[in-house]
Amino acid sequence: MEIIETAIPDVVIIRPKLFGDSRGYFFESYSQRDFDRLVRPVHFVQDNESRSCYGVVRGLHFQKGRDSQSKLLRVVSGRVLDVAVDVRVGSPTFGRHVAVELSGENHLQLFIPRGFAHGFSVLSDEVVFQYKCDNFYAPASEGAVAWDDPDLGIDWGIRPEDVVLSAKDAAHPRLRDIAPEDLFDYGVSLYPDE
Repeated sequence: MEIIETAIPDVVIIRPKLFGDSRGYFFESYSQRDFDRLVRPVHFVQDNESRSCYGVVRGLHFQKGRDSQSKLLRVVSGRVLDVAVDVRVGSPTFGRHVAVELSGENHLQLFIPRGFAHGFSVLSDEVVFQYKCDNFYAPASEGAVAWDDPDLGIDWGIRPEDVVLSAKDAAHPRLRDIAPEDLFDYGVSLYPDE
């Protein structure tokens, strides 16, 4: 696999090695050995899949404290704009984001380490989206930032009138309105083995 750096250190794009011929294609969507060597040692414990239609925006979500999650994201079919926002107080990139188009055609994956909020918008008629997490879902530790926070300046690639949100995602606060203790401290490692 090829690792592509982004504007925020530790958030990386992964391009798997694709083998194709007249029958179709094959690629390894995940190899623990290669991931540990090329990205960082992470023990994924949960796989998730969602199906959404055009205009859906999910996010920007994170889990706090000991329940924080790293995520490895990919699209099986369709297209999304996948977004990671740095919510580590004190980070030189705090409040900045990385946005990457993931699709069933480009096979790109995005790795988002702990300390980031995550969301995506659906750019195709329908999408099947999969991601790995290195911590289990913990409802009591949920945190979120408003998808349309003007301070973040995220262009979701869809017209505002086409956006489809859950009631929960429509009510998240702006980043500036979240208490620092409800975010992450850049000076504290979020990985217990470090």
